Amino acid sequence: MTLKRWQKPGIITLFVMIMLIIGLDQLSKYFASTHLVLGRPVEVLPVLNWTLLHNQGAAFSFLSNAGGWQRWLFTGISIGVSIVFTIWLLRLPVSSWLTRFSLVFIIAGAVGNLIDRLQMGYVVDFISVHWQQHFFPAFNVADMSITFGAFLMILDIYFHPNHHQEKRAA
Repeated sequence: MTLKRWQKPGIITLFVMIMLIIGLDQLSKYFASTHLVLGRPVEVLPVLNWTLLHNQGAAFSFLSNAGGWQRWLFTGISIGVSIVFTIWLLRLPVSSWLTRFSLVFIIAGAVGNLIDRLQMGYVVDFISVHWQQHFFPAFNVADMSITFGAFLMILDIYFHPNHHQEKRAA
């Protein structure tokens, strides 16, 4: 496979990628939910635990104790972001390959967490990174996908600033 071909996949390939990432996310959450005990860490490495948690909030458990209304707020946000970013993805030229890849990862992560919210009312988190007694908030494959997509988008803005500026009439 040549680099040129790899940089410019068709829209079907991008949607297959989205489905594969969602599948990996859901499979990992199923495994965590069926093999881990809620709140009981299993050490993998000195800085990494598998710890099953149910996050009713957003990133870093924001609004997790808000009484239930946040489920519908975050569901609506996930649906809106997924729709807007999918339309954006469909309209992007093939030459904007880095933006396209960033959107693939963001859409897949948003939909992965959306599935959890719709089915269970919370998001399954299970990856817990820490240093000694200092713990980073637990996360999952969908969260990693969103973060990686955002990182790719930042790279794209940095390396291709002209793609993101408004076209102005002279």
